[in-house]
Amino acid sequence: ECRRQLQARLAEMESLRGAHQSLERQLQELEERHSAEAAGLQDTIVQLEDDLRNTKNEMARHLREYQDLLNVKMALDIEIAAYRKLLEGEETLFSTGSIGLSALNPLPNPTYSFQPKGFSSST
Repeated sequence: ECRRQLQARLAEMESLRGAHQSLERQLQELEERHSAEAAGLQDTIVQLEDDLRNTKNEMARHLREYQDLLNVKMALDIEIAAYRKLLEGEETLFSTGSIGLSALNPLPNPTYSFQPKGFSSST
């Protein structure tokens, strides 16, 4: 009777050992798969961080360009307003009739001294 129980317990123990080894292999496979997935996700995180950094740099560059264009626009708006004011002043002079055309241009052949920026008068 004891021998039969001993053999039953030994068989049960061998069965449990086999189950234990199987579970150990499954655990190791799961750990390896998890490590591979974690490494893949870490690579993805690094790539996304690089993309984010590049996007932020590009956005900062666009913002600087926008600021430059806005500054140019403001300067042009100021210049346009100044020319508009000059034109309105001349229109006022013409409409009041206080200055004749001959007083505005006393020379028979007018000469113009306007030269655009970037051009020299050496030609």
